[in-house]
Amino acid sequence: MVFTKFWYMHHLFSYKVVLIVLCSIFLTNNESHAQFGGGIDNYNFRDFQKKPYYFGMTLGLNNSGYRINQSEFFINNDSINIAESSAGGGFVLAGIVNLKLGDYFDFRALPGFSFSNRSFEFTSSEENTFQKESVESVFFELPFLIRFKSAPYKDKRAFMVAGMKYSYDVQSNSQTRDAKTLIKISPHDFQLEIGAGMQFFYPYFIFSPEIKYSRGVGNILIYDDQLNKSKVLENVVSQVFTLSFHFEG
Repeated sequence: MVFTKFWYMHHLFSYKVVLIVLCSIFLTNNESHAQFGGGIDNYNFRDFQKKPYYFGMTLGLNNSGYRINQSEFFINNDSINIAESSAGGGFVLAGIVNLKLGDYFDFRALPGFSFSNRSFEFTSSEENTFQKESVESVFFELPFLIRFKSAPYKDKRAFMVAGMKYSYDVQSNSQTRDAKTLIKISPHDFQLEIGAGMQFFYPYFIFSPEIKYSRGVGNILIYDDQLNKSKVLENVVSQVFTLSFHFEG
């Protein structure tokens, strides 16, 4: 319960920080244009437009969970009457390799690490007992994305991204000593991703806030016919919302 409250407070605090940062960036950007002269469009954009590729880093916050479907065993069993999942917060740290594909498209790779906390929740038929099973993960992630960018306006431009991500859970519970009593989740996962954001061009770097949704394409449940908590589940699919702050140059 204490851990859950910690993540909840962390999540509220994170979004407050995000709003403050975005407001600060917006105000700073307007001040910089006033300094350089409001009539000069794309003052900083021109320098970055000459580069065929560039690198950077990403800091982000995520909210990850599972989409689950119950099995036929769930309907007929007399021990568990509610089986669902809950999402939890985490953070992301990654590098950026960006290759230009013309004026409006980029190919992007963002290798890095993601820390997340997700949970399964069960309510048993006997005395209505509630049980929560947390899955704490450290993922090595390798997303490959195509980014479409709008025409620039006063050192700003909007963009959309789409692609696929491979992730490997280096802290997978499937090999732990307590695996016999835990729902086993595959450490390997492939996810489709789609998102949108804004680029702000500064003299020495590009700042890009981005929001993205990721959805697994396969069942990551490792079925265990000796465990009721596993038998009541038909399939488990990952889903993640990520708010990222890219710094590139």
